[in-house]
Amino acid sequence: MCGIAGLFDLAWKGGHDGLLRTGRLMADAIAHRGPDAEGVEADPEAGLVFAHRRLSIVDLSASGSQPMASADGRYLLCYNGEVYNFEEMRRHPALGGINWRGHSDTEVILESIGQRGLDDTLADMNGMFALALWDRKEKRMHLVRDRLGIKPLFFWRQGTRVVFGSELKALVAAGMEREIDQSAVAAFLRYGYVPAAHGIFRGLRKVLPGEVISFGMNSEVERRTYWSLESIAQGERPRTGAATDEVAEERLHALLSEAISGQMMSDVPLGAFLSGGIDSSVVTALMVAAGKGPVRTFSIGFPDFGFDESVYAADVARHLGTDHTELTVSAEEALETVPRLAYMYDEPFADSSQIPTFLLSRLTREHVTVALSGDGGDELFAGYNRYAFVAGTWKAVQRLPAPLRQLAARAMSCPPPSLFDRLAQVVPGRFLPNQLGDKIAKAASILPLDQEAVYRRLISQIPDPALHIGSDEATSEMPVPPHELDLIDRMRFRDTLTYLPDDILQKVDRASMAVALEARPPLLDHRVVEFAWQLPRDQLIRGGQTKYLLRRVLRRYVPDALIERPKMGFGVPLATWLRGPLRQWAENLILVSDYGGGLLRPEPARRLWSEHVDGGRNHAYQLWTLLMFEAWRRRWT
Repeated sequence: MCGIAGLFDLAWKGGHDGLLRTGRLMADAIAHRGPDAEGVEADPEAGLVFAHRRLSIVDLSASGSQPMASADGRYLLCYNGEVYNFEEMRRHPALGGINWRGHSDTEVILESIGQRGLDDTLADMNGMFALALWDRKEKRMHLVRDRLGIKPLFFWRQGTRVVFGSELKALVAAGMEREIDQSAVAAFLRYGYVPAAHGIFRGLRKVLPGEVISFGMNSEVERRTYWSLESIAQGERPRTGAATDEVAEERLHALLSEAISGQMMSDVPLGAFLSGGIDSSVVTALMVAAGKGPVRTFSIGFPDFGFDESVYAADVARHLGTDHTELTVSAEEALETVPRLAYMYDEPFADSSQIPTFLLSRLTREHVTVALSGDGGDELFAGYNRYAFVAGTWKAVQRLPAPLRQLAARAMSCPPPSLFDRLAQVVPGRFLPNQLGDKIAKAASILPLDQEAVYRRLISQIPDPALHIGSDEATSEMPVPPHELDLIDRMRFRDTLTYLPDDILQKVDRASMAVALEARPPLLDHRVVEFAWQLPRDQLIRGGQTKYLLRRVLRRYVPDALIERPKMGFGVPLATWLRGPLRQWAENLILVSDYGGGLLRPEPARRLWSEHVDGGRNHAYQLWTLLMFEAWRRRWT
């Protein structure tokens, strides 16, 4: 795991030393991603420089250093990530004559490209990665991202110049112009992140999951995909169980076992995040079953937050026999993280679980260098509450005439959300503070909607960004799912292409790499993804229960008493914090004369703030989105 950056400029006039200086500036900007070593390689004839920061995981020797040139000198590779099946790739007959210099996956990728070509190599690579490849013979630079978008890769192009990097910090260090794209701001307000392939600055783009972008000496640009979720989702699969539950469970168990065992590859200490939920418990259980030695697990508890899931993680760890470490976090410790967020997330980002994710990563890094996570389980196996809501309540309500649906929505909206929040207190631990009223208000807004509008509303942080910015979001178009998919599969499709890579995986990447921790999501092994899209509906959701087949796998290792509990997520009590310990911080951002920098209107934000601090409404998520943008704007523009 590392950080990569570079520049490719057909009209470069700064010579070899200028390229090296630029490369070192870019590497310094992302030094936190790779504290173990730095490498910079320049080719002044091509106007090219590659910069690399190394976090040594496999082959700790100098033979694994980057940028790395192929044995024949044709290719130069700058690579971030891990390819778990590189030993298998090394045994390919086409590589039989290679005189290996070390035992890193970087060298295997590079020599495979040299002997077999980029496309055949990508088809065989099983892992998470972002890479830049310079082909000296063809005079072409290729930027490539893994199939699910686990590792980030940004680029900015102006005229003859292309700069790229794992984080925007590197591009800023290379002189990227920072003119904010207003339509990207509107998209951020709606989703809490800027959806790919767009970026927050004009000209900034992201390499999409499963994409190759190639730049040539004649300024031509080629974009193509080597793996497509659309083609997977369009594949033939039964609507009801052609394979019995037992057969499907056995196949999933085998795939997960192979993926998790393979991702335990490491030359440094390794552990796992454990929340006690379905996904992280499956990963932990199969790590133990792999029999590769004691398994270390990590969780954090929040006793000050009005809920604490760490007790569930401890119960699962005790049952599985892991070496478990738990950090108890006070509200004060969590709040200390807030001022760091605008630097850590150098593109606007407003998923408040970024706070506990960073704290968990920091704790884990004190003990290990690599941690496996359960990310991806919700998207693959229909685990989000919104899937169950659509499959149950919303689907049933849609059978009613539109006037009745509108009447029900108005009835749910009449009581103030604070009343529902007080009622929720009689069910301790079921809802976060101020959460129930927010959920009911959101449900009320959804009931009258049609299929196309319901998903958009379910995932919106701010339902109407135009109130704040004065325009709709041209860059927020969701991917168009194959027409034959039903609503739940359309939601899974869009979540996997947008929310997963642009929110969940970016959140974990920034939080973990801020402390030089490598986080691996084995549930996103592409073979597991492809299998999940072959499952019929009743093996995803059955009897109102999500993740049906994944639960069956987990029950082989963990009793129902430890796993059958409501889904809670990884949140913080934003509503309470904004009325209390974060109030001064927020008012210093939102009630000042230069709020929004001319991009955001102050009146709607201040109205939300007034209603929230008075206690009559819970606008925590809308306010957090506005505050995160404003904190980011002040730091980066």
